[in-house]
Amino acid sequence: MTIVHISTDFPDMVAPGKTRAISNLLDLTAARFDHEVYSLNRRSPSAGHLAAAVARNPLRPRLPISLIERAEGLTTLLYHAPSKGLYLRALLDRVADWVADDIVRAGLRPTLIQGHKLSMEGIVAQRVAARLALPYALSIQGNSDRTILSARPDLTPLYRRIFHGAAVVFPFSPWALDFVEGRLGARSGPTILLPCATPADRITAPVLVEPRLMSAFHLANHRLKNAGALIAASRALQDEIPDYALDIVGGGSEGDRETLQSEIIAAGARSAVLAGPVSHDAIQARMNASAGFVMISKRESFGLVFVEALLAGCPVAFPKGWAIDGYFDDMPFAIPVIGGDGAAVVDAMRRLVRDQSALKAALSSWQQSGAARAFQRPAIAAAFGDGLAAAIAA
Repeated sequence: MTIVHISTDFPDMVAPGKTRAISNLLDLTAARFDHEVYSLNRRSPSAGHLAAAVARNPLRPRLPISLIERAEGLTTLLYHAPSKGLYLRALLDRVADWVADDIVRAGLRPTLIQGHKLSMEGIVAQRVAARLALPYALSIQGNSDRTILSARPDLTPLYRRIFHGAAVVFPFSPWALDFVEGRLGARSGPTILLPCATPADRITAPVLVEPRLMSAFHLANHRLKNAGALIAASRALQDEIPDYALDIVGGGSEGDRETLQSEIIAAGARSAVLAGPVSHDAIQARMNASAGFVMISKRESFGLVFVEALLAGCPVAFPKGWAIDGYFDDMPFAIPVIGGDGAAVVDAMRRLVRDQSALKAALSSWQQSGAARAFQRPAIAAAFGDGLAAAIAA
């Protein structure tokens, strides 16, 4: 069974550093399906080129689409479109027509089309599927879908048709599904919650350690990750809790490091330490040696790092309404926090340290119950593969 995937988040030669969330899913199910990926990369046209295209066709300007590379199972495209969602549907319709024509040219015989975001790739996947008389599947990733659906209420009827017409929908997190259904109505078709997969998914029993918390992100993203709130909270806790510390793990440029170190010094947060990068295969051991993991991002689609921490025996504090919200309701070892509430951030970090014994006991029970296996690769592969197979069979 051949499945054609449409993704803007797939590592390719244009942007090899893209997240591997979709790539991991396809790798996990490669034994069951032949996966063919069309990886989309957007570039903004010059003002002159955009103006000329609009002058020729004000409603559906024709901007360039280029084949960058065709490799085994991966076709990389570059399409031109202005930012801020201008001409979003018209230009993605052109991409869809290019992809549908290319599938025929390449002699592919897919049984299913999958768009790996409702708000972008969903437009392409639905149109390709209609052109080829095939069913289509959707992923709902969270951050981008929430942003674009909110910014483009004029496209709500289109998104409603795409959402309800999918043979199967894979939301990465419960909050993302709740948001989309709140705007587009509850689905009657198959919907399968699908956590992101990570190679760092070993289950390790919690151990009691010193009152050191941990956060982890690339230092260039420190504003998005709300590092300032963590630094301020550390300043509030360092005189209250003996031997307290916050280790901020992550790499970055010298400028990134200097910027964040300056914020730490200005806040007087001597307890906040820039601990440098840690390799991915060593991150869970570092988490297991921490009292808790904290990252209260301003936006977070899923946040694999939270699952990696919980599997590693490390309680977490995460941004309420984002990331893993909805997976761990009423479980004390996963603390939701409103990022703009400084007092709540302090309280959550205090709880991770003060209640370490109780939180880790609850986390240990959760691990031993078998529930943790749902976040490991074999279970995720089975859920994704079975969902795709059911969509094809239906």
